[in-house]
Amino acid sequence: MSDTHLAETIAQVPLTFSDWKPIRHLEDPLHKDLSAVTRIGDCLFLACDETASVERLRRLDDGSFGDHQHFVLDALVDLPAGADGEMDIEGLCADDGFLWIVGSHSRKRSKPKRDENDHTEALQKMEEIEREPNRYFLGRIPLVEGAPGLFTPARSEGERQAAWLRLGKRRSALERWLAADPHLGPFLSIPSKENGFDVEGLAVHGNRVWLGLRGPVLRGHAVVLDLELKQKAPDRLKAGRVDGEHRYRKHLLDTRGLGIRDMRFAGDDLLLLVGPTMSLEGPAFVLRWRDAAHDDASGVIAPERIETVAELPYQLHVDHPEGVELWPEAGSGALLIIYDAPAPERTDPDTFTVQADVICPSEARPNES
Repeated sequence: MSDTHLAETIAQVPLTFSDWKPIRHLEDPLHKDLSAVTRIGDCLFLACDETASVERLRRLDDGSFGDHQHFVLDALVDLPAGADGEMDIEGLCADDGFLWIVGSHSRKRSKPKRDENDHTEALQKMEEIEREPNRYFLGRIPLVEGAPGLFTPARSEGERQAAWLRLGKRRSALERWLAADPHLGPFLSIPSKENGFDVEGLAVHGNRVWLGLRGPVLRGHAVVLDLELKQKAPDRLKAGRVDGEHRYRKHLLDTRGLGIRDMRFAGDDLLLLVGPTMSLEGPAFVLRWRDAAHDDASGVIAPERIETVAELPYQLHVDHPEGVELWPEAGSGALLIIYDAPAPERTDPDTFTVQADVICPSEARPNES
């Protein structure tokens, strides 16, 4: 992937968050800690990985997005750890009148503080591995169009209801299905920043839901899980058997050791935002998985079906690409990119505004072996 040209930034879109202060436990304002994005009509829905909420911004007359509205998800779905439990939302996708949401499904190890004086205590803290039950959420919420292009999440609208896979304080449905998986089972109890199991990408077509994993990366291959979900009871999604006795398909893609950070369908092709795994720093890329919507069996995807669309500009310790969305008004193939840890020149601390990039990808070219 090193032979690609850097993507050209053709525009920037200001995103202004005015309603973040009610989130009491946040150390940083929302605009510095974005983890997921999706668009429907004139609305951008975004998430911060430290909350159990989604944020809605509305397109304003000047092309920026503001009029921030904060939606606490515990009012719309049942969360085992309630409104204060971190969901670690890493994927959003608007499809067919629903807002789909996925948490990381990952465990975490305590991180020592840089200024911690008691090194023995810091070492002991690092023995702790936490499982936070809200992180295992995968579900959808109806979107109600109150005015043209303006959508609001609701627990129900007519026959459409919020629904999700079964959660539990000890194990979720997805964990149960993956426990015996020879590739992924051994990684379920490993913290995400140590190449453990970590969902960061989400894409939806009808009742098919694709989950892109930041980890584990297996011999240079990233993993995409592919489920078929239907609502079988109030508040409940269930996965059909799609691959023998399994309730998921499993696709491995040669990403040269990079993990998946987000995904979005462009027609039948799946665009993959990929970047470093664990806590590593390095460049990020947009890849195209040709005709992904028609893959109906588990397997390793042929390398010639994976094309590098763009390499994103890279700065050490800042501007970590976290989300991708189609941006057709800027031209065919244009994409919106949002960042975690935005560079200072990208933010306005007085107005809680951050600039998202609209990129024009370079001409797609197949990866070379």
